[in-house]
Amino acid sequence: MKNNVRSNNVALVTGASSGMGRVIATRLVKDGFQVIAAARRTEQMSDLRKLGAVIIPLDISREESISAAVAEIESKFGGLDVLVNNAGFGLYGAVEDVSLADARYQFEVNLFGLARLTQLLLPAMRNKGAGKIINITSMGGKIYTPLGAWYHASKHALEGWSDCLRLELADKGIQVVVIEPGIIRTDFGNVLSKNLRKYIGRSAYSDLTKKVADSTDRYTEKNLGSSPEVIADTVAKSVSARRPKTRYVAGQYAKMTIFMRKWFGDFVYDKMVMSMLK
Repeated sequence: MKNNVRSNNVALVTGASSGMGRVIATRLVKDGFQVIAAARRTEQMSDLRKLGAVIIPLDISREESISAAVAEIESKFGGLDVLVNNAGFGLYGAVEDVSLADARYQFEVNLFGLARLTQLLLPAMRNKGAGKIINITSMGGKIYTPLGAWYHASKHALEGWSDCLRLELADKGIQVVVIEPGIIRTDFGNVLSKNLRKYIGRSAYSDLTKKVADSTDRYTEKNLGSSPEVIADTVAKSVSARRPKTRYVAGQYAKMTIFMRKWFGDFVYDKMVMSMLK
């Protein structure tokens, strides 16, 4: 059953071909939004098209792809009511092992592409004097784990970027919301582990790398983590709220881990994280 969201409300969800993005897009369609589902792999979104979503190609790491997507959105809809910046991925590996080219690509996807898309969509929101920008960061934007330097750095950066944007738009009628997922059942763990294993046997950090990869595989095999619907529910809640929170924390281990990092200090947190690898 649909809620009372006006059917002409337009929402863009990036990274909608899989994982949280697909579920978020599905939920917003059911809530009465005209959803634009964007991703590189458009062939994987036929189910969203059947639900009524508009499918557009978007490679968030390429300026020309971002510009083309924005032009199509403005041509068809005149702008957005809701932007859900969900596209992202996790690059893991020791700082010494990961090339700077790979590290730059991590930031291109998790921060700079998202920022460019937002820049281009903001004028129409400002002209209307209304809109919501929902940035999906991670509990990884508040904590850290071994071998995740570039991923955590990108998510910490997105947290700070979102806070500054919120202040800049405070008098424009546009709200900025951060959602910090914990462990969610997606392909994130499989991709992370596969990437890590290419360093085993040819790195000064092979032992640690194997421990992190094995630990990730154990979580994946046990199907641990919260359902992506938890994040979709949180997005829906923030979108429907007249005055949403600036941050929502949702998903397995997110609240507990962020709490421990904040209040117990680095020494206790370091020991806790490393003990989980045993």
